[in-house]
Amino acid sequence: MSKLRILYVASEINPFLQTSQVANFLRSLPQAMQERGMEIRILVPRFGLINERKNRLHEVVRLSGINIAVGEEEKPLVIKVASIPNAKLQVYFIDNEDYFQRKHVFHDKQHKFYEDNDERAIFFCKGVIETVKKLGWAPDIVHCNDWMTSLIPMYLKTTYKSEPLFKNTKSVFAVYNNGFSHTFGDDLLNKVKMVDIDDAILAPLMSKDYTGFIKMGMEYADLIVKGGEVSAELNQLIEGFSKDKKFEISIESESEAQAHEELFDIYTNLAG
Repeated sequence: MSKLRILYVASEINPFLQTSQVANFLRSLPQAMQERGMEIRILVPRFGLINERKNRLHEVVRLSGINIAVGEEEKPLVIKVASIPNAKLQVYFIDNEDYFQRKHVFHDKQHKFYEDNDERAIFFCKGVIETVKKLGWAPDIVHCNDWMTSLIPMYLKTTYKSEPLFKNTKSVFAVYNNGFSHTFGDDLLNKVKMVDIDDAILAPLMSKDYTGFIKMGMEYADLIVKGGEVSAELNQLIEGFSKDKKFEISIESESEAQAHEELFDIYTNLAG
């Protein structure tokens, strides 16, 4: 049997950036899977807090230069790469001057939620898929973590379903307790749309908020993972999906090894 190929996607990863427990989980899980013989790729945004010189990021020219459409606009995609110290893992960073150069993640220095966080998420999700296409690397599993990655399962099942590279790709969507209270503008759905995506496909996103993004991820992923304790509201959302689509893991450090073993089995069964 050939090596399983796992693509990890998240908004953060240690040691480059940490704002939540996702960063630790994404640091330990890919290495654990690599040590079990799986082939790994990791993609995250290049938020402005990440010091390029200190972390030795450099642009991958052969992967950069694509334009990504967000609504009526197109923005250039820049791909950078760096290695995780003391691990045989590389991290690819999705970058764009308009979206990721600011020195904060989702809120400005007055703690105000960025109005264009929806566009940043759309750009990131599309950028991830286009980068993997350019790499020519066919993932068996795409493991998406948290709301910023939630559109990837939908894009894989619609616009990119006829791409030979993604013909057998399955997606996992992990839900965390990282909500926000902002409601996006009425043009959100039009920004998310592509030629073959209509309002019916985007129905879970109608609320134009955090819950809508989470619903999108859960609706189109092949498996839902609950990453540790979540709010009662999130738990209720997750429980609304069929039992065979859900799997609960703990991302607490004391149960990390067990979570890795369980996810190894999940990946193997899902890809099989």
